[in-house]
Amino acid sequence: MSLFDARKRDGNARIGNLKLSDEESISTPAVIDAESVFPSLEERGFTNLPPSASKAEFGKYFVAGEEPTAVHPQSESVEGSVLLFSNWNTVISDARRHAEYMEKLLAVCPPDAARYAPACGLPSNVASLIYLGFDLFDYTAVDLAAVQKKFCTPEGEFDASYMEKGICDCPGCKAGDLKLHNRLALEKEIALARVWIEQGQLREFMEMRCRLHAEQVSLLRHVDRRPGFAVNLPVVRSSRFLANSSESMTRAEIAFFEDRVINRFVPGRTDVCVLLPCAARKPYSLSRSHQLFSRVVDSRAHEVIVTSPLGVVPRELELIYPAGHYDVPVTGYWDKEESAILVEYLTAYLTKHRYDRVICHLEGGAKEVAKTAAQAAGVELEFTCNDDKPLSPDSLRALNNALRESRKRRTDPIRGTLLWQFGELVDTKGWLTKGRYPNQKIYEKKTQIFSIDPETGLLRPTHEGWKYINGYRVWISDGFVPQGDILAPGIADCDPQIREGDEVFVGGEGYQATGKTTMGADEMLRANRGIAVRVRKTNRK
Repeated sequence: MSLFDARKRDGNARIGNLKLSDEESISTPAVIDAESVFPSLEERGFTNLPPSASKAEFGKYFVAGEEPTAVHPQSESVEGSVLLFSNWNTVISDARRHAEYMEKLLAVCPPDAARYAPACGLPSNVASLIYLGFDLFDYTAVDLAAVQKKFCTPEGEFDASYMEKGICDCPGCKAGDLKLHNRLALEKEIALARVWIEQGQLREFMEMRCRLHAEQVSLLRHVDRRPGFAVNLPVVRSSRFLANSSESMTRAEIAFFEDRVINRFVPGRTDVCVLLPCAARKPYSLSRSHQLFSRVVDSRAHEVIVTSPLGVVPRELELIYPAGHYDVPVTGYWDKEESAILVEYLTAYLTKHRYDRVICHLEGGAKEVAKTAAQAAGVELEFTCNDDKPLSPDSLRALNNALRESRKRRTDPIRGTLLWQFGELVDTKGWLTKGRYPNQKIYEKKTQIFSIDPETGLLRPTHEGWKYINGYRVWISDGFVPQGDILAPGIADCDPQIREGDEVFVGGEGYQATGKTTMGADEMLRANRGIAVRVRKTNRK
């Protein structure tokens, strides 16, 4: 029997290893020769039920079969190490159904099973299929395209005469072999997607690839609206967040970040808030503009950055992904759709966190967003940005004058990060931060309780630091004694809010450890293979 092990995740996409026997394995995502890898498919019947079939038709006709085990959107439970998504090619052109069916199946399919989409993979769509969570493909679609005299590229399928236009110099094109070209183009696109998964930026690759295919743009938008696809997204990443298209605005990572800003984070002061523009350099405080802003504000107000595509970033959270990691084209213009999304975030923030005074030191589109949000939240703004030039001497002088009567109070990023990361309101008075950014450690007297992860901006608790945190626990089974990292089969229970990339405390009989998760709570409890927690430090009783 085959065994599949996911080694690297990027949302629902995986890099994994499918072990077929002691001598043979396949590194995924991959295109396979289905006849040799799964010879039983040649004689198998009754597994070709269309995904659109009703519940009654499913009950009457569906047969799962042996490996690869067929699955269907009507399936309520699924078992197997390799899953066959029969007739999936019939839904690829219908983005709504495509997203709906995949969301249903991700919820019931074993997380440690390879997902095979037969007769689906083309260079023009395979990135989107991998993004949805598929691991295995075959040559059927590209071979059929060759029979139909179609020249396959990531940009689409063209007439075979395009082979002679110098577009590609692969061995197939040099030999005039259309079938070979199409196969190599599919293999190359899968290999390229794998590279983007390794970098944690498959979404960026998908946004780039989808631009020439309306159904893929539509698919991306449907996926962003369905919560089932967000379950496997990591809490943070260490990679760059490239927001170069309108689809970047609806990424689930932004909604997740802002939800915690609005519903977990609590400002350290509520007397005066100053709304500031973003900066190209991240974190903002390293930029020249924000060094000037902070010098003028001088701890006399709570600094909140208004930015696209994130919306609202309190100063305390500027290191946390994606606030400390995003790049966006700067034009000074925000379109209506973009502005509407940002207004929604800022309105929710100002409604939830009431300040005595809100100073608007913004220009252009950000200023208009603030005006609309403030009106919706019932907040009166004070404007200090003259002639739409936040850094002009007049504007900075106006900001300083507006804060003349405000008292100083230190911004506490550790308190803010604890709220955002763990939902814990902790009294951090007396804690000391030592070291220079980004290598900093937090002490209570002489005891280290946290360090800051320079790649993500999150706090890494020591064993002593976990005394301040109630949740984010993982419990291992009695009698299970880990010798290193924590494997999924050894986990008895865990906090359901845990996501990939979270810092967690692992407890068990005679065993304690701190570490970072490599999978979310749902996968931890359902998977039979794979590393669930990368252990940083253990403490055996």
